[in-house]
Amino acid sequence: MAREFELPKEIELPASPEEVWQAIATGPGLAAWFMPMEIDPEGSEVAEWDPPRKLAIRTPAAEDGSTNAFEYLIEGRDGGTSVLRFVHSGVLGDDWSDEYEGTTSSGWDMYLFTLAQYLRHFRGRPASYAEAEAPAVGGWDRLRQLLAPVRLGGPVTIDLPGGPRILGEVDYLTEKFIGLRTSDELIRFHERSAIGLPIAVSDHHYGALADPQRRAESWRHWLAAIDQGE
Repeated sequence: MAREFELPKEIELPASPEEVWQAIATGPGLAAWFMPMEIDPEGSEVAEWDPPRKLAIRTPAAEDGSTNAFEYLIEGRDGGTSVLRFVHSGVLGDDWSDEYEGTTSSGWDMYLFTLAQYLRHFRGRPASYAEAEAPAVGGWDRLRQLLAPVRLGGPVTIDLPGGPRILGEVDYLTEKFIGLRTSDELIRFHERSAIGLPIAVSDHHYGALADPQRRAESWRHWLAAIDQGE
């Protein structure tokens, strides 16, 4: 049976409303903290387009009856900061579950934190995006052991196959997410077994990156080695 849901979030951001709008409503901005995509102000999915105050997006109903709506409200504050009020709402289809809804809520917590980190540390720098996932579900405990000690502010070193050595620190940590910040990247590991999906990694690189696809391939090889216990 379908079920309505609503996930409200609020976060203070170290940027002006105009800078926040660039991050949530443009392709280059979205690649810097979420994932690459374009938003057409004239598109059928854009319900409201009022820069730099409000953006509302409605997706068409899927075959299972599920729908999604995303609303961003931006309010400027003194000192060049802003408050972003975000609501993800809609209808979950026949296969909805509390686990899925909980995973979605915690996922938005991570993404909005990443938005704040981007605006605080890398604002205005062009972003390249790479993502990859493990070959099979599982392996989260092995990944944590490899990154150990996993604690906020703790140092992490990763040697990517065919790629550079990554030196960073843990800037986000929950049961389902591990976030790393380096001098030019925000990297997020996602544990998705609750919804039947393997571990994924998203890599936001700020500045010139010669080949994002090669970076994604390096992450795939690294995650495959974790999955095999190497």
